[in-house]
Amino acid sequence: MRRTVGERNEPAARIAAAILVAGLTMLIVWQLQRSLPGPLLWDFGSFMGSGRGAAEGLNPYDIYPGLTFRLEIPGFESWNHNLNPPVALLLFQPLSQLEPFMAFRLWWAVTVISYAALVWLLVQRYRPEAPLVPALAAFAAAGFWDTLILGQIYVPLALAAVGAWLLLERDRPIAAGILIGIVVAVKPNFLVWPGLLFLAGHYRAAFACGASAVALSIIPALLYGPEVYRFWLDLVANDEGRAVFLTNASLPGLFQRFGLNSLGMAASLLLLAGLAFWAWRRRPDPLLASALGLLGALLASPLAWIHYTLFLLPLFFWLRMTPLLSVTALLLIVPVTVILDRFMVAPAWQQATIGSAYGWALLLLFAAVLLQVRDPRTEPSPRRHLEPAINPAE
Repeated sequence: MRRTVGERNEPAARIAAAILVAGLTMLIVWQLQRSLPGPLLWDFGSFMGSGRGAAEGLNPYDIYPGLTFRLEIPGFESWNHNLNPPVALLLFQPLSQLEPFMAFRLWWAVTVISYAALVWLLVQRYRPEAPLVPALAAFAAAGFWDTLILGQIYVPLALAAVGAWLLLERDRPIAAGILIGIVVAVKPNFLVWPGLLFLAGHYRAAFACGASAVALSIIPALLYGPEVYRFWLDLVANDEGRAVFLTNASLPGLFQRFGLNSLGMAASLLLLAGLAFWAWRRRPDPLLASALGLLGALLASPLAWIHYTLFLLPLFFWLRMTPLLSVTALLLIVPVTVILDRFMVAPAWQQATIGSAYGWALLLLFAAVLLQVRDPRTEPSPRRHLEPAINPAE
């Protein structure tokens, strides 16, 4: 009996899958051993200094020797201040009362648990029949491991974003909006997300987001005084050339590496205007509006570090896997240390091309979303995804 083409290709596919699983596993093990807490506090030290400053009635956005982290690598030097808005002080002040290294280890554990929950939610929702490769690919993400190393706060926020995504899919816009509001209060560049939801006609989610974000943002002004926002804005206005740093995946960062500083801001404004017009005119469903809202927020932001790409994980599970999406995923698992060690002192053309792998990945993902939603054969469909979860017996 002659075998079909699919049967002939099955052994090769199994071998390729086994190689992929082995490669991702080895990458995860390597990343884990270099991401364990050590003798440095990294960015977490800056958060501790900020929290202590707030507790003592000082400027929480000042430099606190012994805590505020100073990055010094070939080709770049800068103080890594706490750039988060004052609402983050509600977390940093209580943590700063603990011994710094104990607090760092505690936050490291919170980050790992939050990320495991995030990946579990997405795998159970979209890939329950074949969870291994998607889960391993998610755990190989460069943004996750660099978040662990630095002691950053992105993962719990990304978990809130995933929760909002899933709630939007289940037509629970108010609960979703509250979670989006938490994200926006701590990371204001994500305002693009509820903005597109509003223009697309999903008003309940947008208004719930606004109420949640405003309520959270008022609390620091009451606790620390309105001037705390002036301190923060003064710091953010002086970016000290951070946009050109290679882990910034936004359009302004990419254009600056090409020496086209003004064009980067123009491209960002044009992208936002285009997305706004599209959302108002086409009235997309909440997941499509969210997908392009999240991407637009990162591409148009002055600073969109590799860690922000964790907020895009729902897109990789929601979209059909295509070669373009696979290439995007591969670029986003390239370890940060590989990019920085190889390209921070490389010629400008290398920094703007290979060294900007994360920025190109966002552009490829943007293209992947547009291509799939325009092709009726591969268009993502929340309703089609949701049916097995609602009625698994069918």
